Amino acid sequence: MALSRLVALRLRAGHAGVQTRQKLQSTGKCLLQCLPSPYNQVFRNSSSLSNVPSPGGAAYGIFVAIATLGGGVYVCRTLHRDKSRFHDRLSTINSIRESIEQVEFREADTDKQEKQRGEAVLPSHVPFLLIGGGTASFAAARSIRAKDPGAKVLIVSDESDPPYMRPPLSKELWFSDDPYVTETLRFKQWNGKERSIFFQPPSFYVAPEELMSTEHGGVSVLTGKKVVHLDVRENKAKLDDGSHISYEKCLIATGGTPRSLPAIERASEDVKLRTTLFRRISDFRSLERLSSKVGSITIIGGGFLGSELACALGRRAQRSNLEVIQMFPESGNMGKVLPEYLSHWTTEKVKREGVNVISDAVVKSVSYKNGKLHISLKDGRQVETDHVVAAVGLEPNTELAKSAGLELDGDFGGYRVNAELQARNNVWVAGDAACFYDIKLGRRRVEHHDHAVVSGRLAGENMTGAAKPYWHQSMFWSDLGPDVGYEAIGIVDSALPTVGVFAKATEKDTPKRAAEESGTGIRSETDYEGVVQLASDSSTVTPSLPSPAQQGDSYGKGVVFYLRDNVVVGVVLWNIFNRMPIARKIIKDGEQHADLNEVAKLFNIHEE
Repeated sequence: MALSRLVALRLRAGHAGVQTRQKLQSTGKCLLQCLPSPYNQVFRNSSSLSNVPSPGGAAYGIFVAIATLGGGVYVCRTLHRDKSRFHDRLSTINSIRESIEQVEFREADTDKQEKQRGEAVLPSHVPFLLIGGGTASFAAARSIRAKDPGAKVLIVSDESDPPYMRPPLSKELWFSDDPYVTETLRFKQWNGKERSIFFQPPSFYVAPEELMSTEHGGVSVLTGKKVVHLDVRENKAKLDDGSHISYEKCLIATGGTPRSLPAIERASEDVKLRTTLFRRISDFRSLERLSSKVGSITIIGGGFLGSELACALGRRAQRSNLEVIQMFPESGNMGKVLPEYLSHWTTEKVKREGVNVISDAVVKSVSYKNGKLHISLKDGRQVETDHVVAAVGLEPNTELAKSAGLELDGDFGGYRVNAELQARNNVWVAGDAACFYDIKLGRRRVEHHDHAVVSGRLAGENMTGAAKPYWHQSMFWSDLGPDVGYEAIGIVDSALPTVGVFAKATEKDTPKRAAEESGTGIRSETDYEGVVQLASDSSTVTPSLPSPAQQGDSYGKGVVFYLRDNVVVGVVLWNIFNRMPIARKIIKDGEQHADLNEVAKLFNIHEE
């Protein structure tokens, strides 16, 4: 409204100024015409006043001269007043113009500020740049801030959410009684305590546009953005929106992308639209919603993720009409990890959870006909379903390798790093994407939560100058519901020779009871390392490997040792919890043992 009044005033003033100028220009031209006729006559005959044929002679001349002088004075004063009014008008017009321009500038500046508030203004330079918004990045950020309380850390994530834990997506969230769990993303751990899937609430983070001006530093998360080019010489990253950020220290923690099956990749769009590659919060929400709408869901994959999802959906199917099918090429669940006898026992456990398990299943093709997905297996079997979940592993995200000139590992995949998790000067890699050198077990790449925590934490320390090697043996765990679970460490490969020692389980030998007693929730490593004394009669004699410990059809609790060159390189603790420091020390010592049954006693498996 104010702007409209100013514009109207400006127009009025401009019109008055034009009239004034026209008046000044015409005044001189019409001055003679405007004077009375005697004055005109005087001016016309001013060169010869003596010839005027008028009585009175000199008196008349004096009168004319006085009148002419008075008229001149009047004209001068009039011209002066008009000139002053003209300049006043010009000043008013200029003042109005300046006022309008100031209003327009303020409005433009306000629009710019509102746009900047809507779209975060990126800092052009940050001391610590973390690429990837997962567990490893958050662990690194927390470690950096612990070592340097004033540090300014920017996390760039292509997800829309701040850093969160992935394990609950296939575990505890499915067992929640909260009807709004897909929105709250809060769950009860096996120990009964409730927590959020997010590491920290939004208030923990500093807005990206405020990071560099924050006096005491902080951690910012830039969501929905992806680094597409990394210049390690210039210490500069390019984002997918074309913006650039320079850095002093950089961490690559890009994680991985779920693999698909060739049969699905070759299939039609109708098949792909009915397939979930399970990895993110959005995948959990989508699958949870589908589980109450469709008639059947088929999970392809018999590893950790596939078996956990099968058990979770199978238990839900017991209360509904949902059919849950799990298929995999191995002969039993987690056949690549567990020895064959334990894998078969696990398969029976999954079946008791309400899952139709199809083993030795190799998918040949997937098609969509008459509103159903039709899965054809290589042996001729056919499976009809409404939706497919592919849980067949992870492909590390290494797109930055080419632009950054980073080395990839041909055997394990991922960025090849040294023992300090460094790939180049001022560039580190942690989490699923890191192929690191294990000082005990050789080069490895690990895709588990605890490894992301520990490697991210160490990378953060080394980014602040610690220069520590990665010697830690990370652990991982899997729960087939609240009653059966295991923890593992080292190289657990069913192709290796194994020795299993089992005992009868008690009521407390379940993941739920163990969590209740210890007060622990998400199982990951802390800075605490238990001090363990192994049996003093350890020998370098090559043990004769006993046959698998068979106890009928039940394996209540026990420990499985994985051997390479007669040395323990991996341990699975079956329904035994909070004993991981013992297993870690066994691998760290790297000794041969004459009797692994004696070593198994260290885990107190026979206690009631």
